[in-house]
Amino acid sequence: MTETPPLSPEEIDRYKRHILLPEVGGAGQQALKRAKVLVIGAGGLGSPVLHYLAAAGVGTLGIADDDRVSLSNLQRQVIHDTGTLHEEKTESAARAIARLNPHVRVVRYDERFSLARAADILPGYDLLIDGSDNFETRYAAADAAERAEIPLVTGAVGRFDGSLTVLKPHATDEKGEQNPRYRDLFPEAPPEGLIPSCAEAGIIGALTGVIGTLMAMEAIKLITGIGEPLIGRLLLYDGLSARFDTIRYRRRKSKG
Repeated sequence: MTETPPLSPEEIDRYKRHILLPEVGGAGQQALKRAKVLVIGAGGLGSPVLHYLAAAGVGTLGIADDDRVSLSNLQRQVIHDTGTLHEEKTESAARAIARLNPHVRVVRYDERFSLARAADILPGYDLLIDGSDNFETRYAAADAAERAEIPLVTGAVGRFDGSLTVLKPHATDEKGEQNPRYRDLFPEAPPEGLIPSCAEAGIIGALTGVIGTLMAMEAIKLITGIGEPLIGRLLLYDGLSARFDTIRYRRRKSKG
């Protein structure tokens, strides 16, 4: 395993505002540099996640997405721009990250994330972030992260509302009880067609920025070991009323 080099003078200057925080400091910034994070989706949620993790100095960012940039994406997928129309989203996002922070290594996966491929992709990553827009991928991400024994930050958005949580079912809480799984929160996916897609129902662009930025914050907390991640808590945001609510959930007892 290659040892991560210490922060250079340029990096110390770049991340000065982080390093000044006692909770983060040089050790926390070095942890960010050492971290390897895989992000599913370079779209509405993935855009702010990738931007802020790159700006924060996460050393390696993997991006899994099989889509290309279209004009209707640009209202919310702010890592892309008019000049990248029709490009693969992973390529567009990688170039944006390089412009923002050349110290970040980007690994592209021009494919849809699946449980079948997770065994080949996930090894070596410390954290998985799911910014996908469908339940099939969300369940696959949850199962893959649990098998790999790495935390998962997962979020979702609707027309004017969104939610996010952190999953770490391979670990126990302060009482020694096993942390909940994704299926403890959502036992099964809703029937196909019940929840309309963004293309069908619309979505306010800034909403993805709110939820995606919160997802990036949770990732930074997990990497640096600060604060209380949203494990066993689902954070809900109503954009029209500017209200946050939190729902606690626990591991369901197995039937036996």
